[in-house]
Amino acid sequence: MNKKQETFSRIHGQLIVSCQALPEEPLHSPFIMSKMAYAAMLGGAKGIRANSVEDIKEMKKVVELPIIGIIKQVYEGSDVFITPTNKEIELLYHEGVDIIALDATKRIRPDGKTISEVFPEIRETYKEQIFMADCSTYEEAKEAYELGFDCLGTTLSGYTEYTKNRSLPDLQLMERLVQDFPIPVIAEGGIWTPEELKRVFEVGVHTAVVGTAITRPMEITKRFISAMKDE
Repeated sequence: MNKKQETFSRIHGQLIVSCQALPEEPLHSPFIMSKMAYAAMLGGAKGIRANSVEDIKEMKKVVELPIIGIIKQVYEGSDVFITPTNKEIELLYHEGVDIIALDATKRIRPDGKTISEVFPEIRETYKEQIFMADCSTYEEAKEAYELGFDCLGTTLSGYTEYTKNRSLPDLQLMERLVQDFPIPVIAEGGIWTPEELKRVFEVGVHTAVVGTAITRPMEITKRFISAMKDE
């Protein structure tokens, strides 16, 4: 079993917890995120999705789980911010993350190019690296598969301008991807409850990522407050 097969085997049918906090959030700290990852591991998570090399370094000290690494970086003039350029890919590669996830939508990247223009060179440069395509539509996932991504994520469904009215989690998209493509489909985006997570696995996804509902207390609190106001 090669490294890619081993990584996908370890997370098959399991839960991946996204442990992230942006600079403007109270829990923004590599130390705190490492504790979040450790707590997720103790709870039964079999993988972690993490943002930034600093956070990943700290997490590796306390967990031995496959890590989906990203770097969120905003560049003026582009809506693409999840691992948007070669600079971020190189940083994650040298940190040795198991899977590198990047925006694979049709949107124009910071360098003025599309994913179809830049990924062939990325694939050639990092032949053994596992790459996850963060997509928002079926068409984007199809293109990502044809470009040579190793797995497909529904991460950005509902978060691009042209999918913002989608109901999440996007079970319809997940099911279509499972049916049509022979590579792992990773469910991500808008999974708020154990019941939703169960339904996601019922459509046949390889694994699923839950983030905000577990690791972002400020957003969880807002959800409760909003429910109170709706009464």
